[in-house]
Amino acid sequence: MSTPPRQINRAASTAPSRIELEITGMTCASCAARIEKKLNKLDGVAATVNYATEKAAVTAPAGYDPRILIGEIERAGYAAALPQGSTPDDRELASLRRRLVTAIVLAGPVIAMAMVPAWDFPHWHWVSLALTTPVVVWCGRPFHAAAWTNLKHGVATMDTLVSLGTLAAFLWSIYALIVGAADQPGMQHDFELTVGRDGAPCHVYFEVAAGVTLFVLAGRYFEKRSKRAAGSALRELLTLGAKDVAVLRDGAETRIPIEHLTIGDEFVVRPGERIATDGIVVAGSSAVDVAMLTGESVPVEVGAGDAVTGATVNVGGRLVVRATGVGDDTQLAQMARLVERAQSGKARAQRLADRVSGVFVPVVIGLAVATLAGWLAAGFSITTALTAAVAVLIIACPCALGLATPTALLVGAGRAAQLGVLINGPEVLEATRSVDTIVLDKTGTVTTGKMTLVDVIPGPQTDRSTLLRYAGALEDASEHPVARAIARCAAAQLGALPVPTDFTGIDGDGVQGTVDGRAVVVGRERLLSGRGMHLDAALSAAKARAQADGKTAVVVGWDGLARGIVVVADTIKPSSAEAVRQFTRLGLTPVLLTGDNAGVAAGIADELGIAQVIADATPVDKVTAVQRLQSEGKVVAMVGDGVNDAAALAAADLGLAMGTGTDVAIQAADLTVVRGDLRAAVDAIRLSRRTLATIKTNLLWAFGYNLAAIPLAALGMLNPMFAGAAMAASSLLVVGNSLRLRSFTSVVDDA
Repeated sequence: MSTPPRQINRAASTAPSRIELEITGMTCASCAARIEKKLNKLDGVAATVNYATEKAAVTAPAGYDPRILIGEIERAGYAAALPQGSTPDDRELASLRRRLVTAIVLAGPVIAMAMVPAWDFPHWHWVSLALTTPVVVWCGRPFHAAAWTNLKHGVATMDTLVSLGTLAAFLWSIYALIVGAADQPGMQHDFELTVGRDGAPCHVYFEVAAGVTLFVLAGRYFEKRSKRAAGSALRELLTLGAKDVAVLRDGAETRIPIEHLTIGDEFVVRPGERIATDGIVVAGSSAVDVAMLTGESVPVEVGAGDAVTGATVNVGGRLVVRATGVGDDTQLAQMARLVERAQSGKARAQRLADRVSGVFVPVVIGLAVATLAGWLAAGFSITTALTAAVAVLIIACPCALGLATPTALLVGAGRAAQLGVLINGPEVLEATRSVDTIVLDKTGTVTTGKMTLVDVIPGPQTDRSTLLRYAGALEDASEHPVARAIARCAAAQLGALPVPTDFTGIDGDGVQGTVDGRAVVVGRERLLSGRGMHLDAALSAAKARAQADGKTAVVVGWDGLARGIVVVADTIKPSSAEAVRQFTRLGLTPVLLTGDNAGVAAGIADELGIAQVIADATPVDKVTAVQRLQSEGKVVAMVGDGVNDAAALAAADLGLAMGTGTDVAIQAADLTVVRGDLRAAVDAIRLSRRTLATIKTNLLWAFGYNLAAIPLAALGMLNPMFAGAAMAASSLLVVGNSLRLRSFTSVVDDA
């Protein structure tokens, strides 16, 4: 028998793959820029290297071997590996901590002796040398080793600047001590805030070598800790999931690792346990705490047939859930991917910073050489010239530039995820700044998207409770959405409903059956009219008013008479009016867009305070409406939740999908609001704008610092030790400013 030819999925085989790598050894933005440049030279590879997250996101041809990428990074002098899926390795942080503590203990006395001449004693310089040597050699070893590795590859980074500066100060001090007059009896070493102008090699700068090493180590240690804090939201998100699960097998519970759970498995969730994965409740009812995924503080009631999300907490009764998504196909995994994509990408402003960082170090070395030559040409001593050049080397640091955007994105995207807002990439932030018009889809966005009982109108000789009880009992046997709404509200208001007999559904018209011995008919007016049950003038007028408002009026009759009508409608969410007011405060003009008729749309718009309405819109009309607003010079944001909104979401300058909507809408959007509250869309725009403002503030500080500090150092107005402290402080200020985003408060929580 011949073997049939193997079928090949060509779409899958040619689709590019996304590879993520964890990189160690980067010490500044120049390192990230260098690695990115190396990777992008490979055929078919597009890479983004993020200094703050210490990761590379690579798009490569299908089947591309990650070892090629890792080898290229290693040849550049760094280490790389595929993500291990575990908690961050703290060995690097622990090593930094040990070196920092040692530097504090040893450098402290050196700096004190240099700054307070009264504490000097005979041959104190030799004590400074003894204390400084381990600081420079061991504590500063990471700088020198990285600088040497980079030198072998013909490149210069921040480590090059620090290593050159500290070694120059250290070796010059040894020369002054051994060859010069620094250790002559009575020789004073007055500490100066600026570069000294006197000449002979009688000054030692051990405090500069030790102090700069100390300050740079401190800056890196706190910078790394701050970056960990900035990325904590994503790590919390990734650790939310359950580790094991109680699966029902042959009627018995068996606890298995979560990795072994498959789609279709039924599992038990007890009160207080996390729901293992996305699924549908098949038995039981409970309340589920969804705060960690949506930011919503009120638990959600669920029962049989309701969907539940993995990682949420069961706070009520026992549930049996059938798994509908596992592993990377869960909502939690999708959220994590979106958050990481936002954190690892680059905003437009960051690309300018990257270009500057890429040439920054060679330029600084050139400036330091020019400074040395300038001071010598002006007739100053080699000591003075060398000190000014060392100050230039040490104060100039591209780290603040490299951290300006990624740290803000780390914190902003993480805080957004905590509030139930997912940012689909950093470029989205740019769009939020200029948006001036927000188009709101009606169904499921400003309204609940679910039919709800809004009115019960009994006729003569009929009371409200009886009318609703009979209608609810009969509709409870139907699966129609309108019927389910009537039955649900009737049960909620009246309690247990009677069970009808002789139930019959009449396609397209309604239902009939016997309730409490009475022949009850519920449905369209023509169904009851055909059975001789006609509405009186008052009920007919009430039905007409309801239909004019876009509501659905259902007629109820028994014993040969039309007894009244029940009215159901898609109701406005309680928070929608407040959300519209918040949009207006942000400077946005709201526009209501709906496929409903003009009368219904106008009524809802009036209730929400929206002046501009576009009604009777098909999916194509929605795209046309967005494009027409754009042609008028408007920058348009669109909020929607359905398949019919997807094209309009994609056409808008900024698309926001309600997380209660369809996957198609969510995939077409730039921002996804996990909770169904429209005010969360306000949060999405506010937080995006705040994150963008933080990025711009960071970049302004980083550029301004270097523009001001380098000339001051070159002119001899900064002692190299203070230059080192200023350099470390600049990076910490940028990270600290970004961390302020963690305090962003939601309008939903404030309401």
